Amino acid sequence: MTSSVKVAAPAVARSAAATRRRPSGLGRQLALQILCLVIGLTVIFPVLWVVAMSVDPRNLQRPDSLFPPGATLDAYARVLAKPTQNPVSFLQLAGNSLFLAVVITVASVTIGVLAAYAFSRMTFRGREALMIGILAVLMLPAVATIAPLFVSLNKIQIGTFNLRNSLLGVAIAIVSSQLPFAIWNMKGYLDTIPKELEEAAIVDGAGRFQTFIRIILPLATPVLAVTALFAFIAGWTEFIISWIFLTKPETFTLAMALNGMVGQYASSTPWSDFAAFAILFAFPPIVAYALLQRFIVGGLTVGGVKG
Repeated sequence: MTSSVKVAAPAVARSAAATRRRPSGLGRQLALQILCLVIGLTVIFPVLWVVAMSVDPRNLQRPDSLFPPGATLDAYARVLAKPTQNPVSFLQLAGNSLFLAVVITVASVTIGVLAAYAFSRMTFRGREALMIGILAVLMLPAVATIAPLFVSLNKIQIGTFNLRNSLLGVAIAIVSSQLPFAIWNMKGYLDTIPKELEEAAIVDGAGRFQTFIRIILPLATPVLAVTALFAFIAGWTEFIISWIFLTKPETFTLAMALNGMVGQYASSTPWSDFAAFAILFAFPPIVAYALLQRFIVGGLTVGGVKG
């Protein structure tokens, strides 16, 4: 009997200590929840501000309420009907931006993953020097490359077609700045994939291209999704190169049209239309992230284990 009492005593003490610790743990959890709520409100408030500005018929630069009186969607209708003073429709501007985004995404991911695989798995002369060159280009600001790109692309003239003054030329210029990041980012990920998986496939009779398609690419899904997302956003939101290179209104993008809505003075800017345009402009990247999210998260569970 005495021994059972001695054994039970420490258990009772531990239970009492746990009970005393519960309030402090609950308070810590409550503090973390409040902190997350404050951070969430800080992030979402500017978005709510822009939404309120877009439905406010008073065209205020600083809306005085998140629920403006007489809220209306007329600004969205005006933007969709006539986004700029040029004879270019909203759909044409969106099509130009989508062309840039898709071409840049496909080119960056395709060329980037092939180059990253070569740097990660192959040994060839000048490999280290090329990697240092890619890293050096990655450290350069994108603005520093605009002048040489302008001169180089402007020399390519086929009849009346000038590569610099075209969406294709802008896409090439942006891809040249996106590729260093894509190659460096994907090479680091491919280095973490065990080479034994490829060696086992080669033993089974697969060639290098088959191992790349059937083993490397499925396992590299997360980094491919991340690279594609960054490339899509870079192409969709690109403004500086397009503003400098393009002169024809029919090749303008949504980013250029949005910048053109800003007047010289605050009172001359149609703030409701500007806010509506900004919301419509931000919608495709949100959709792209929603589509790629399952690959970014779910792709981490893809493995090379059979069964």
